[in-house]
Amino acid sequence: MKDLVLIKSFPNGIALHLNSEEPFEQVLEEIAAKFAEARNFFGKASMALSIEERQVSAGEEILILDAIQKNSNLNIVCIVEKDEEENKNYINALSDAEKKSSESSDGQFFKGSLKDKEVLETDRSVIILGDVYPGCAVISAKNIIILGGLYGEAYAGVNGQPDAFIAALEMEPERIKIGDFKYKPSGKPLKWGIHGKIQPKLACVKNKKIVFETITKELLSTF
Repeated sequence: MKDLVLIKSFPNGIALHLNSEEPFEQVLEEIAAKFAEARNFFGKASMALSIEERQVSAGEEILILDAIQKNSNLNIVCIVEKDEEENKNYINALSDAEKKSSESSDGQFFKGSLKDKEVLETDRSVIILGDVYPGCAVISAKNIIILGGLYGEAYAGVNGQPDAFIAALEMEPERIKIGDFKYKPSGKPLKWGIHGKIQPKLACVKNKKIVFETITKELLSTF
């Protein structure tokens, strides 16, 4: 019988290979059992997640993430699709930034998501290993990198530094500000949450207005 769940690794992430023929409920139970068994092996690492060999709905994704959270100490920062090498490169590039930040007094980490109207404020650059939920805010005197979704508010370069930037795997903010320049989306906000396909974006100031650019490793290296 084909295994219901196989767990494999890729740089900065894990891939779940799921049986596509058996009922989802059985596969979900096996996911919970596998991660409970490997809880000590994985530790408290922050990783991206890839779901392969089986098409799952948004609701099933949430159930999978919930099973992993309840049966391990992992922090799943995003979901990437099987062939999204560009997104995996983005994660690798931000991991390089993470390493440099940890070796410098100029940056800091926040591991976890901001929820329930939480506000994180710092006078240094910050890398958030999680999501910023609606109603929450990140305020930094320098740069903000979010290895997750920005669905709330973010304020970078609050001391008037227009060369600061904000980067996120999912860029769907309620409001952002960089230096003295502000941006607020028009119309109804997009549905937020972890999506099957991530769209990493970087917000910066060009020609006296905030613009959004698709993240590449080369783009990050210019900041």
